[in-house]
Amino acid sequence: MIITRSPLRISLGGGGTDLPSYYREHGGFVVSAAIDKYVYITLHQTFFEDLILKYSQLERVHSLEEIQHPLIREALRLADQQANYLEITSMSDIPAGTGLGSSGSFVTALLHALHTHTKTLVPKQQLAEQACYIEIERLREPVGKQDQFIAAFGGITCFEFHSDDTVTVTPLKIGSEVLANLEDNLALFYTGYTRSASEILRDQDKRSRERDRTMVENLHFVKALGFESKNALEAGDLRRFAEIMHVHWEHKKQRSENMSNSMINDLYELARRNGALGGKLIGAGGGGFLMFYTEDKTKLRHAMREVGVRELRIRFDFQGTILVTQS
Repeated sequence: MIITRSPLRISLGGGGTDLPSYYREHGGFVVSAAIDKYVYITLHQTFFEDLILKYSQLERVHSLEEIQHPLIREALRLADQQANYLEITSMSDIPAGTGLGSSGSFVTALLHALHTHTKTLVPKQQLAEQACYIEIERLREPVGKQDQFIAAFGGITCFEFHSDDTVTVTPLKIGSEVLANLEDNLALFYTGYTRSASEILRDQDKRSRERDRTMVENLHFVKALGFESKNALEAGDLRRFAEIMHVHWEHKKQRSENMSNSMINDLYELARRNGALGGKLIGAGGGGFLMFYTEDKTKLRHAMREVGVRELRIRFDFQGTILVTQS
């Protein structure tokens, strides 16, 4: 029995500039943080020749070509793993479609389990690159690279995405007291919506490829805000970080009419009236979790609880993708 896990993530700055359609022309920059909510993969050998897959559905197949789940199929191919005598099960602390990078976490955890099974040692950078290759190159999904990289590395980490597809990984230089305050003052609330990010990301990807001036200038501005967020966090200026997060959200909404809706906007304004200094919707948009920075969490929690919004309490994860157990 092999059990692996990968953390989910929140983006702290620069989100959206990690898509190849943007960074291959202009370079991208993201500050991302792994959180203590995880995707788990269990893998074990069975006495049956079939490959048994358990996720939101159940598959029992005899060959790779029969596998319906594209990420599992391509991960098995990449790891050169035969589709027999195995059972693979996935579980997650948080549902997919909530903006916390679940597909990137899923692929990194799955690849780590498969490499462990074949006794192949793969460093974190290579693991993240393999996960990106599966989603971006093999499956042609309109996704970026931050989810796979933060899942692999964990921590609060800066990623520079270069035009030649290389990625520079640098831990954020943040003091322990500032780190504790940041962790204490961030709050996540579930909007009640799950959604596929594909439509919003596909539109961003298409417009970036077409060099749509409005989209490219928006992403330029968001990248600059990402560097400002890094500087504010490293300087210990958390109020400035909160202000930047608010400006980021106002510009993020301009990327797509599907980015937000009246309910999300109302929740955001309610939070701002009740102690949130800044905030934004996590992920590509359309639903999932609203994240706020507040110095009065009690007031914010009470206001959100009054309208029936559920909080997700989080801490940071500094391990990234790990092998939980092997027996």
